[in-house]
Amino acid sequence: MKQFKKILIANRGEIALRIIRTARKMAIKTVAIYSEADADSLHVSMADESFSLGNGELTDTYLNISKIVHIARKADVQAIHPGYGFLSERREFAQAVIDAGMVFIGPSPAAIQQMGNKIEARTLAKSLGIPLVEGLSGSIAEILENAEKLKYPVLVKAAAGGGGKGMRIVREASELPEALQAAAREAKAYFGSEDVYVEKFIETPRHIEIQLLADNFGNSVYLFERECTIQRRYQKIIEEAPSPTLTPALRKQMGNAAIQIAHEIHYANAGTIEFLVDENLNFYFLEMNTRIQVEHPVTELTTGVDIVREQILIAAGNRLTLSQEELQQKGHAIECRIYAEDPAANFMPSPGKMTHYSEPSDDFIRLDSALNKATEIKSFFDPMIAKLIVSGADREQAIHRMGAALRQYHIHGIKTNIPYLKVLIDNQYYKSNQISTKFCDTHTADLVKQIKTADELVPAFVPLIAYMLFTLNKKNSDNNLLIWNQIGFWRQIMLMKFKLFGNEYEVFIQKNLPAFIELEIEKHLYTIHLNVLNGAKVEFTIDEKYYSTIVSEDSKGNIYVSYKDSIVNLHRTDRLYDDWTVNDLTGEGNENISRISSPMPGKVVKINVNAGDSVKKGAPLIVVEAMKMENVILAPADILVKSINVSIDERVDVTKNLFDFEKIIES
Repeated sequence: MKQFKKILIANRGEIALRIIRTARKMAIKTVAIYSEADADSLHVSMADESFSLGNGELTDTYLNISKIVHIARKADVQAIHPGYGFLSERREFAQAVIDAGMVFIGPSPAAIQQMGNKIEARTLAKSLGIPLVEGLSGSIAEILENAEKLKYPVLVKAAAGGGGKGMRIVREASELPEALQAAAREAKAYFGSEDVYVEKFIETPRHIEIQLLADNFGNSVYLFERECTIQRRYQKIIEEAPSPTLTPALRKQMGNAAIQIAHEIHYANAGTIEFLVDENLNFYFLEMNTRIQVEHPVTELTTGVDIVREQILIAAGNRLTLSQEELQQKGHAIECRIYAEDPAANFMPSPGKMTHYSEPSDDFIRLDSALNKATEIKSFFDPMIAKLIVSGADREQAIHRMGAALRQYHIHGIKTNIPYLKVLIDNQYYKSNQISTKFCDTHTADLVKQIKTADELVPAFVPLIAYMLFTLNKKNSDNNLLIWNQIGFWRQIMLMKFKLFGNEYEVFIQKNLPAFIELEIEKHLYTIHLNVLNGAKVEFTIDEKYYSTIVSEDSKGNIYVSYKDSIVNLHRTDRLYDDWTVNDLTGEGNENISRISSPMPGKVVKINVNAGDSVKKGAPLIVVEAMKMENVILAPADILVKSINVSIDERVDVTKNLFDFEKIIES
């Protein structure tokens, strides 16, 4: 068997770690690359060697072809694995690797060009007689010139990318110009190409994809399908295999169509053909992703095939050892993508420092992540921070196990979509497979309301008591003494103050004895027995009722308490902290603010107003790109813009005052 000795991984995060783990099993040495923002990342320390890409934008680091190829030569590697995203579907990168005398672990540059560009891919599929959704391509000007041919709603998509980036739904002709421009900007930022196209939007489809493997000797197989219908903003969030939708006949028909495409272009390596399936089980070619997919683990768990290993073996010049007749789907697997975003704030990206991180663990759980401890989530990159995958004997068991795993996954200090995933995976429509790609559009408001209702049902005394036990018994890092020992037992009563659920609370410590503690909250005396204090885990008993919590805090008095399915946020008000207020500029209920700042660090990509403009409440003022998403900051009231304090491409943080303005008061 032909084998590489050393490969470079032109990526970061969990996919870089995923490739490193398989390479180790194959006795292949690995080389990591990193921007300075990633210097302390896990993939850097786990690789055999690592090289810095320096500081700067993605175009200067992970998208810098010449710099990456130079490092690969310097490290004397034989091949480069691109992972997914970044340069994985860039023909220029694959060609540069080949021209430098190395192997690109992926398809040929010609295949990437033909299938990575969705416009060319659609042309090929049409020539093979594979059904297509109607569309329109060309430059933005050409699309607008021919826009009268379109039947709304339509979908604007990036021609050179995937993963929901650069995608916009347009329901009226008047919305098309702005959607085209926004999609082009996002596509340029993420894929290096601003080419877009427009296709008819099918209202209630399912999104189903076929995983391919093909070698350089004309052999190919399909590893069956993945159902990727649960999406939000056209970004997949839950994937599963096998699809609960397909019939055996349709599965075979779609698999054969995928193989037909691969044979036509002499495709080699891993690839995925994506289809839309309508309510009548008619399927339509959507696109081909000429790389490994984010959701590949569910295929690996149900087929037993290590797709990364197969990629490497194919690239090294080996024949496929798999045959279609031998391949089977066994059991059921579900993947949930974990994002740093706030469901309660319209899924706004939530970079920042974690105060606690603990993972679920069991035989049926696989966690693909670049995290192993509380760390800082940077705003430069995609908001996906982990992939939680579970397997079961059937779909019902897999759903049950996923719910249990999500309840054991605790992240504090930043917002994540874990609470959203918990209620989604338990939703009756999801469980009964009554879904389409519109599921999240239809149900998100109710799901977020469920989260809020559950949080409001948490009794205030539980997080207050949990934190008191946590802080009174934790060790001081300076002298290793308990806080109570520092303040002295002669203190009969100690008072702490908190803000919780919008209310002020005072907690009086009446007694703190080895066997129990007495606390007074809102004139009620609680006698508490501490059962477990192990790091962040705090478990206690009140009147024989057992409470289990996870507690953490930051240096600014923000406290996080996990209890049941909720994370409750408290703030200590009896201390002074160095802090600032960040405005949540949604245009709702913010009439009294005096400054306009970005709710997260990011880069200014568009300014919609000029100095001297009068702007109505809720109008878009500025677009800030963070975590590869465009975030529109809206006017908090009717305002007169006096001056603009930022410029296009400027990086801003939460302390930057973007505009000077005055409120317009109707006389």
